[in-house]
Amino acid sequence: MSRLAFAGSGLLLAVPFALAACKTAPPAQTTKKGNFGDAALVDGSTGAADATFPDVFSVSVPDADIPDVHRGDAPAPMANFCDLPGSVVWNGGVPQVVPGDAGGVAAPDLTWMKLPDGFCGHYFATVPETRQLRFSPSGDLFVSSPSTPAPGGASGGLGAVVVLPDDNHDGVADGMKTYLSGLAMTQGMLFANSSFYYQNGTAFFQTPYKNGDRVAGGVGTQVVDVNVYSSSTHWSKVIDVDDSGNIYITNGGDEGEVCDATLSGPDRPFHGGILRIDGTPNGELIAKGTRNAIAIRCAKGTGTCFGLELARDFSPELGSREKLFPIRKGDDWGFPCCATANTPYSDYTNPTPDCSTVAAEEDSFIIDHTPFTLDFEEGSWPGSWQYRAFVGLHGFFGSWVGARIVGIATDPRTGCRDGPHGLRDRMGRRQARSRTSRRHRVRARRQALRRQRHQRHDPLDRARDRKVARVSPRPAPAVASSTCAAHRSPGCSRR
Repeated sequence: MSRLAFAGSGLLLAVPFALAACKTAPPAQTTKKGNFGDAALVDGSTGAADATFPDVFSVSVPDADIPDVHRGDAPAPMANFCDLPGSVVWNGGVPQVVPGDAGGVAAPDLTWMKLPDGFCGHYFATVPETRQLRFSPSGDLFVSSPSTPAPGGASGGLGAVVVLPDDNHDGVADGMKTYLSGLAMTQGMLFANSSFYYQNGTAFFQTPYKNGDRVAGGVGTQVVDVNVYSSSTHWSKVIDVDDSGNIYITNGGDEGEVCDATLSGPDRPFHGGILRIDGTPNGELIAKGTRNAIAIRCAKGTGTCFGLELARDFSPELGSREKLFPIRKGDDWGFPCCATANTPYSDYTNPTPDCSTVAAEEDSFIIDHTPFTLDFEEGSWPGSWQYRAFVGLHGFFGSWVGARIVGIATDPRTGCRDGPHGLRDRMGRRQARSRTSRRHRVRARRQALRRQRHQRHDPLDRARDRKVARVSPRPAPAVASSTCAAHRSPGCSRR
């Protein structure tokens, strides 16, 4: 059984399915047509991702140095999670609750969370203002809970990193233990180099960690303090490590930044972007031009890291899109001047910004659907869910339209999306993308926004709380896989 972590505020729950499987070749993608939400999509496209459709694509990557509970020194996973009292098991499109108390506690109703057949959900714990989850090498769940309000309005956090162990394997946290306190502005966490790394304000700290630790030995040593640009709104930062031991962190820009179109791309300042911890006080500048890089993962075994950017809000007609992007030194992702490569935001016309040096994202999501976190399945699950990247989106703020978890087929050698039809939504429906004229895309997006304003939203998709997810696929035949960037350098290529 594999475990995937999705972070947010409030309720934590587990979405497990106990399966035994050997690693095999990843499945190839079929060409079955499908749709999601309001937009009908067409298979067969091989061009760049179309960010104006609700079901667009992203690539996620695994923890590079953090064993999940089934790896390394972690304890063996439970084989009967879906049999535990309180588990909500989905079969035939209908939820069935296993009788009994969930770990002896009064668990909330989870039947609102619609899952594919063969999956189950189980209440785990409640932590206020949860921002990120990490599983330790020994299998404990670490949760960052800042006391500073988050941009989306979450508040009331603990100002701490807490640990939620489940030593008796009843599927519910045994309790909440404070690992580190006094952290008003904390989000990013990482286990690497026999250490625990954590954010506090503009800085990251490192404290020794050994398997089983549930209380830090003391305040950590500062390893970087990002002062090149500081946003009071997008203060949260995340962190991950690649196969070579390079540790990358994110830095937030601001929505209200104004484009200076007189500057060429290389001359635009670094605000939001990616840095590398290199022993210098501020870190090494790696990539710039993001409004708010909200997530980062380094794809284990591929040598490549990826980020998710939340781009310019409420501006689909201007070309804005949420981005999935590979992390490469020297890249410029365009904000605040450019929506993407060779595409300035259309309200900047006098003069028009030069976007010729802006990098092209690997894939994109519709703006304001808010991809918030990502992780990889590494081959333990059989069938069509094997080797997928899982991305959690909290949807359009207020209506929560677009809130979902998606699974994306990837090539485990590169971390790239596996073929042009790799996306599945959480109901198992295959997604596809379509290339159309700009005029058609703008018209379709405006129509979708009008529908969003008036539709009665399915409560199964409400992003009321963030979740911890242990997910696993329903059985499906495995066939040979197509490859991503087989004849290119490792990692995802530009398109």
